[in-house]
Amino acid sequence: MNRPLTEFPRAGAAADPDQSSRRTRLREFQAQLVERMQAVSSGAQVHASQLGVLIGEERCLLDLQQAGEIVSVGAITEVPLTQPWFLGLTNIRGNLVSVIDLAHFRGQTPISIEKESRVIAFAPSLSINSGLLVSRVLGLRNVGEMESCEPSAEATREPWAMRRYRDRDAQIWTELDLSLVVQDPRFLHVGL
Repeated sequence: MNRPLTEFPRAGAAADPDQSSRRTRLREFQAQLVERMQAVSSGAQVHASQLGVLIGEERCLLDLQQAGEIVSVGAITEVPLTQPWFLGLTNIRGNLVSVIDLAHFRGQTPISIEKESRVIAFAPSLSINSGLLVSRVLGLRNVGEMESCEPSAEATREPWAMRRYRDRDAQIWTELDLSLVVQDPRFLHVGL
């Protein structure tokens, strides 16, 4: 009897309903993200949607046109004589990408790498093989449904983090402009 390969269980795979539901949620999230990114690149009117991430203890928003691939944290090779916020290099689909702990770069407590941590690569349009270590990805957020707030005190020294929003749950979100981050001289000077 010829059955499609999808009907055969994988060798050694146990039926774990929790794992299968996590996979389903991940696929749904990825599908939604792809749809939104395609809509953004086609010029559709969804510019208000941004990727919400947790960087250390701060909720941040990343423009979908500036954020590239989202990957689990793999092996990061340390590079000697670099700033402590420059974690090292990792391989993302055959490309060496520098991994930056933006929380540590901003003078906050370094991010500890855990199960939910991710590296968000910068979009190819920014012309820099770099990625941010984030504590976790929080999904898409619509700033059109948020209230604008006053810039933080750090905004004067961090022009790439000037816009802030308050959501319906009174949580503060900081919008990061990655195109300005990559122009920051401190960010570009990783050597000691």
